[in-house]
Amino acid sequence: MEGQLHRVDVTVLPSFSLYTSAIAGNWSVTLSPDGRHAAYVSDRSGTPSVWVQPIGSELAFQIAFAEPVSAVAWSSGGGWLACQIAPGGAPRQEVWLVRPDGSDLHQVAGFGADTADNPRWLPGRPVLALTENLTEAVLIDVVAGTRTVVASGDLISLCDVDPAGRAVLLRRGPRGDRRIVSTQGETICRGEQAVFSPGGGCVYARSEDGEFPALVRVAGGTTEVLAAGDREVETFAVTADGRTAAVLWNVHGGESALSLLDLDHSGSGELIDVPLPGPVVSGLTWSFDGSALAFTAEGPGQPHGVWVCARDGSDLRAISAEPAAADAVRPALVSFPAHDGLTLTGWLFTPPGPGPHPTVIWLHGGPEAQERPGHGPLFQSLAQRGIAVLAPNVRGSSGFGRTFVNADNVKLRYDAIEDVRTCAAFLAGAPRIGVMGRSYGGYLTLAALCAYPDLFDVGIDVCGMSDFATFYEHTEPWIASAAISKYGDPVADADLLRDLSPIHRLDRLRAPLMVVHGENDSNVPVIEAEQVVAALAARDHPHRYLLFPGEGHELLHRSSRASYLRETIDWLTTHLLR
Repeated sequence: MEGQLHRVDVTVLPSFSLYTSAIAGNWSVTLSPDGRHAAYVSDRSGTPSVWVQPIGSELAFQIAFAEPVSAVAWSSGGGWLACQIAPGGAPRQEVWLVRPDGSDLHQVAGFGADTADNPRWLPGRPVLALTENLTEAVLIDVVAGTRTVVASGDLISLCDVDPAGRAVLLRRGPRGDRRIVSTQGETICRGEQAVFSPGGGCVYARSEDGEFPALVRVAGGTTEVLAAGDREVETFAVTADGRTAAVLWNVHGGESALSLLDLDHSGSGELIDVPLPGPVVSGLTWSFDGSALAFTAEGPGQPHGVWVCARDGSDLRAISAEPAAADAVRPALVSFPAHDGLTLTGWLFTPPGPGPHPTVIWLHGGPEAQERPGHGPLFQSLAQRGIAVLAPNVRGSSGFGRTFVNADNVKLRYDAIEDVRTCAAFLAGAPRIGVMGRSYGGYLTLAALCAYPDLFDVGIDVCGMSDFATFYEHTEPWIASAAISKYGDPVADADLLRDLSPIHRLDRLRAPLMVVHGENDSNVPVIEAEQVVAALAARDHPHRYLLFPGEGHELLHRSSRASYLRETIDWLTTHLLR
């Protein structure tokens, strides 16, 4: 019923269609030191947990956890798996260690109210590097049982420690203005990712000093560009011997390309391209001996799967992956001008059969995330039912250069809201238009519904901010500190943030609205949903509230995602196919 709170029973697992969450996903792959075994995160049991599997075998065994697992990393000595856990599905993370056979499970970081992020093993050492609360860089020696804080400060994240222990690489700064610095006082570059060479004589970094991120090598104050162009280097991974780099590119509006670079002869500029099993790839990781490279791949109708190839890019094999569905809708990359002439792009999923089709605009989070042609069960399910989906990358999205990602900062937020109207204008032939999004995309949905109430027939806000004042008051402190450069200062920019907050314009809303939130969300706390629902109920506005107990900022349980999918499709078909 509209206007009724739905507390979703996550023990119910409805089977809806091919494109629901009933198909398991696999991600965060990591390899044993010799590359002969893999560990990865999979939700095939219903909740994300760790699975260990020999390469070339279909036999896998589960290391079960009481809470959802978000990432896993295999130590270079082979004796430990470091597992990142999301208690209650919330953004706060814990780090636990476990033997690859499932024994000796114990927690090492993220105790109490602390959060532990970015765990990585230092090559050749039984030392786990991680960051707590974006304020402390921590090393944990799992043999000696010691914990050492090697750096502290505001908005820092530990990148690497040189082999001799003389220097530490840190990412420092807020969103949109992060730099790689060393504890010896050197600023390496703008960026977020950097590692020392095996001997510590140079640093490899993803530099954001130019318009498009590039892979660079910094030594003795000199910077050498190793991989660059009119496309973004998304991430990179260097073998433990320092001789080969895997470079992941972001191309063609969000597709992936993978190259291998010989670091011994990098001056030649020769990159070896690796064929990919899906259009979107993430999570590059080498085995410690450098014999194998693993990653995650996905695509339309193709769930996240984990893959491995040889050091030279040959012998590509699936560790655990499902093929793309034969009847999946492949999106088309479209482009159109914004109100100020800026070029916007998006992925358009068009249903089979003649149009025009009712269409929903999907707005991604971040805002620095990017809409890519990956696995989207919702988009496929809507297309099956005759509803098209436009998934745009409005200004503020990553993947299109430094200028574009910063084009919505603070007072430029109004232009991002205007971009949603531009998307609706691009769909002018559609008989009915809806708009929805999650996290920042949920905020943008609310803002657009209130700014342009006559354009939309229905809306869905998934864990979006509704009031910047209450968001800053209730979110995690490290999230609030990092967000100031993007959204504005809650004190100095209070008037601007109030004007940008949809909660103060909800009286303009005309479209029926469904609000979705995880009860344990501490990134965008549930008060952001509750105050919207209360305001809608007070004026008897058509709405539905879908609240997920045991979930945080993301729906980590397959049962929750299946219920969300069912309710979302019901809401959209009711209002767009009438």
